[in-house]
Amino acid sequence: MRKKLRVAAYAICVRDGKLLLARWIDDSGRPEWILPGGGMEHGEDPYDTVLREVDEETGYAIEITGLLGVDTRRHTYTRRFGRVVDHHALRLVYEGRITGGELRHEIGGSTDMAAWHDLDAVAGLNRVPLVDIGLRLWRERPAAGRAV
Repeated sequence: MRKKLRVAAYAICVRDGKLLLARWIDDSGRPEWILPGGGMEHGEDPYDTVLREVDEETGYAIEITGLLGVDTRRHTYTRRFGRVVDHHALRLVYEGRITGGELRHEIGGSTDMAAWHDLDAVAGLNRVPLVDIGLRLWRERPAAGRAV
């Protein structure tokens, strides 16, 4: 069994009652909304990761206003040719404030568009669970930095 650890950093950016999300296409070809962010490059600080990823996926520059928490998920799955992978995702969730740039879609990356969504409408979107986890951290601000 192959073990894989992925460390990533994401941002919750709320402005005027709207949440900034990016859309990616899952393995089955179905689009899903996700928090802007992504995987840390070797040697990169997660703080720098989230700044870079938000810019790449949305066109916006952000200021980090806080670390909301950490989420970790582990699951196993089978890849082509029957290879089993034990995947562990460690995700840091930051709060960000837009400081510049203009909304644009990523070209040639992991997402195909970015958009603002009314907070009240997020529950009706086809979204990854991390969106709900990030919103829970943003709303509740748990002292332990963990959404349970």
